[in-house]
Amino acid sequence: MFLENVWWPAFLHFHELHPEYEVSDFKDGTRYLDFAYLRSGVRLAIEIDGYGPHLKNISRWQFSDQCRRQNDLVMDGWQVLRFTLDDVKESPRYCQQVLHQFMGRWFGDNRQLAEADWVEREVIRLFLRERKAISPADVCRHMGVERKTARKWLLSLAAKNWIEPASGSERIRSYRLVVEGEHLKL
Repeated sequence: MFLENVWWPAFLHFHELHPEYEVSDFKDGTRYLDFAYLRSGVRLAIEIDGYGPHLKNISRWQFSDQCRRQNDLVMDGWQVLRFTLDDVKESPRYCQQVLHQFMGRWFGDNRQLAEADWVEREVIRLFLRERKAISPADVCRHMGVERKTARKWLLSLAAKNWIEPASGSERIRSYRLVVEGEHLKL
């Protein structure tokens, strides 16, 4: 239900999203996250909690264990977002907005990118959304501009070392984001 109501409408892909993701806790035990989103050094645990099994029908020991489990995740470097099953069913837009805010904070807040104008930001968003090499034709379709304008924008981003040629040597046919390790250079 989370995938159908929340994730897919919000992102239109399942890249880096892993269901029933196994993690070790500090007691050398194994736990499973409902979903793990792993991207560029960020580890996001997404938990979907039903009222009955996660609150109404649990013992004091189980409640304590849930709190400890979340603390273990945080101490191990995980970010944690919790959604109620009711919100996933009845308020999926709220869940989508929370996920978009998280993604914006972790993947859209960059000092160099903050200096970019709106056109540069929109072209970078295209790269991030498509997750592949982008051609001038892709920029034309996305931005509704002529090929000459798209090439000019891509050359400007390349001059700032934010993108690099992905194909072609004399005449570049596509570009990709510049990546250092697993982190965008941006």
